[in-house]
Amino acid sequence: MHNNETAAKLADIAAWRQREAHHQPAWPDTDRLAEDLAYLRSLPPLVFAGEADKLKEEIAAASRAEAFMLMGGDCAESFAESTADRIRGKIRTILQMAVALTYGASVPVVKIGRMAGQYAKPRSRQTEIRDGIELPSYFGDMINGHEFTETARTPDSRRLVEAYQRSAATLNLVRAFTTGGFADLSKVHEWNQGFMRNPAYSRYEALAAEIDRAMRFMKAAKVSDESFRTVDMYVAHEALLLDYEEALTRVDSRTGELYDCSAHMLWIGERTRQLGGAHVDLMSKVRNPIGVKLGPTTAPEDAIALIDRLNPEGEEGRLTFITRMGAERIIAVLPPIVEAVKADGRPVTWVTDPMHGNTISAENGYKTRKMSAILKEIRGFFAVHESLGTHPGGMHVELTGDDVTEVLGGSEEISVEGLADRYETLVDPRLNHQQSLEMAFLVAEALRDIQL
Repeated sequence: MHNNETAAKLADIAAWRQREAHHQPAWPDTDRLAEDLAYLRSLPPLVFAGEADKLKEEIAAASRAEAFMLMGGDCAESFAESTADRIRGKIRTILQMAVALTYGASVPVVKIGRMAGQYAKPRSRQTEIRDGIELPSYFGDMINGHEFTETARTPDSRRLVEAYQRSAATLNLVRAFTTGGFADLSKVHEWNQGFMRNPAYSRYEALAAEIDRAMRFMKAAKVSDESFRTVDMYVAHEALLLDYEEALTRVDSRTGELYDCSAHMLWIGERTRQLGGAHVDLMSKVRNPIGVKLGPTTAPEDAIALIDRLNPEGEEGRLTFITRMGAERIIAVLPPIVEAVKADGRPVTWVTDPMHGNTISAENGYKTRKMSAILKEIRGFFAVHESLGTHPGGMHVELTGDDVTEVLGGSEEISVEGLADRYETLVDPRLNHQQSLEMAFLVAEALRDIQL
């Protein structure tokens, strides 16, 4: 492609600046911002167009019930916790969940880490007040610091460069762990057997025993395949900070198409999905697979209008709707949306986010969620799709590989008082390692009972 054509395409991607852009920081040093963005544009892509295209094909399979998507990771990554041990823990948890889900669904599981870029979060309030002092809210490590001081809370565009560097390091570890023997199926199965030794999870012994028999059969039959030793794992994050996403958009040398090379998949949040807004405009121009979060106020016509803007030609795997309705509302509010999309006919992959619609404040002030509500929303999601003859394509959860106490309940019965033991999240509460695996076994049981 000629330089003039490339420049024209990159200029077109910048048209979001002429539209209303919600939840963007007020950078105090615009000259420094320009320098940092120019530097980001000069750096190599974090992911490649061919990888994004391959993920799109796998998401298309999920829309046809030939695969199941598992998206998981931190609510908001932090620079301090982007260590090898923490990253390994999240990858291990996702791989363990995928084994149970693969057996339950009898289809491949598309593994997508909510990592290597999830460093920014929209906040309900632009400022926070403590002891009469008002400072900017914490918007994620990509923008400012969590410490409640004027210096830390002032947006600093140098953090964009550090976010790129941390993301590159995280991706390097993801690729190493998933191709270097860490993801071997027999090893992951052994980890799940360790999970089963806890008496709290004895109810899942039957399913674990079935998986064990299947593994022994494959060994006896001398089934040997590279796919049992390595896995494909992709990364995704919310396309919130538009300066960063534009700076990492590249023109693919093969096709001349634009790709946002900050992640394989990007999603637009519930608070930034305005049809005429900047986020939808930018994401409409890149060829990555795109997700959109849909909350309980979504009207059926909103969903169709988003298809018109983001996938007018009806390309399979291009558009995923990630529904976050709340456990008590999903049965009432989701069906009209699904029916409208089904009648439209253009393909969409349906994924449930059972976390964000079920956030509460505990009596002791901790922001938390109940495991029971999370599972109820998942069951409601499956029930709606089963009743309408559509496909539940996957789930999107906030989790960690660590032994935190942020979500109430589960077989180990984390209590309100227990939240204070190891409450580590900087923004939203996450399922811990054990709760994540428990969810996977419960969903695996549900998947066996429905016809995907």
